[in-house]
Amino acid sequence: MDAGVGITEPINGGPIHGVAVVPPGLENAAASELTALGCRAVSPLLRAVRFQSDLAGFYRLHLQARLPFRLLRQLAHFPCSSKDELYDGVQRAVDWSRWLPPGTSFRVDATGTAPGLNHSHYSALQVKNALVDLQRQQWGARSSVDLDDPDLALHLHLGGGEANLSLDGSGGSLHRRGYRAAMGLAPLKENLAAGLIALTGWDGSVPLADPLCGSGTLLIEAARLALGLAPGLGRHFALERWPDFDPQLWQQERQAATALALASVDPLPPIVGMEQDPAVLEQARSNAKAGGVAEALDLRLGDCRDFQPPAGPGILVCNPPYGERIGERDALEPLYADLGRMMKERCSGWSLWLLSGNPELTGALKMKASRRIPISNGGIDCRWLHYEIR
Repeated sequence: MDAGVGITEPINGGPIHGVAVVPPGLENAAASELTALGCRAVSPLLRAVRFQSDLAGFYRLHLQARLPFRLLRQLAHFPCSSKDELYDGVQRAVDWSRWLPPGTSFRVDATGTAPGLNHSHYSALQVKNALVDLQRQQWGARSSVDLDDPDLALHLHLGGGEANLSLDGSGGSLHRRGYRAAMGLAPLKENLAAGLIALTGWDGSVPLADPLCGSGTLLIEAARLALGLAPGLGRHFALERWPDFDPQLWQQERQAATALALASVDPLPPIVGMEQDPAVLEQARSNAKAGGVAEALDLRLGDCRDFQPPAGPGILVCNPPYGERIGERDALEPLYADLGRMMKERCSGWSLWLLSGNPELTGALKMKASRRIPISNGGIDCRWLHYEIR
């Protein structure tokens, strides 16, 4: 290999350079989470957080981090200003006999651009061609491409005259915890819900309530956090098939993640949700049971206008409908007005955090937000609004 290419193939015991892909608006919250989990050189980017870790720490992130979609481990970086430079750089990047022997399946995803490489599909194809051509030359055989469950998931990012080639340790998206078979009409992704809870500062010491709880994702993620239920314990990861996978180290981190729940012995305050649709409420109860928090949640059937909070003060969280479809906005305005009226009448001394995708509707609350945090929810430009209810 040519040292001038900028090889960063991991050396045993050396630092892992990684990137966590996170929901837009949660970069700083994710950076705090990664720091708390032992990462170094943590730096928020756009929709991502750069970090350094050791192998144990990288395993820990997969098991315990609640906010990322994916965790990428840099394999190599090299100059790239043309398709030929990408092709050559990939072939020289690492010892592919170790990372991708012909019997190993793989997939390539690509982001970013470089001269002559303006389409992610074409860039990914160039990486694939470089790898299978090299395999044919060296072994007379090539790996198969598996888009669904590859042994090695490669991620290419182009930008700034460089190519960064990484391994995706996650496999499927990390937001899928495995507990949510049942969903409402517009469910929050689990990692976004966990990030919104983190932004409220709720730590399990005061009551938490959602008067429009839907399928329960906000409350379930909050309860799982407070009870120390690590999000990655119930699944398998792509990194378990890597050539440098350390089963003993992995088992140590799994045991440490499992022990978090055993350390959470303090009783939780009330965590209350209300939903007016019996079918959706049943979904929430099913999700809470699958998520291991059914006993911690008080999920009630009823209209938010009739909501009675537990003894407070505490924190209200809410993701009401935004009125995306024509005609819905006029119908929703009375709901927001009634919601604001109910909170002012019954929730004095509480804090409210509300996810707004429609500032006109939020205005019907007749309340003034003290914080407005930009958040993207499924491509919708939203604000996570904080109100102190007087």
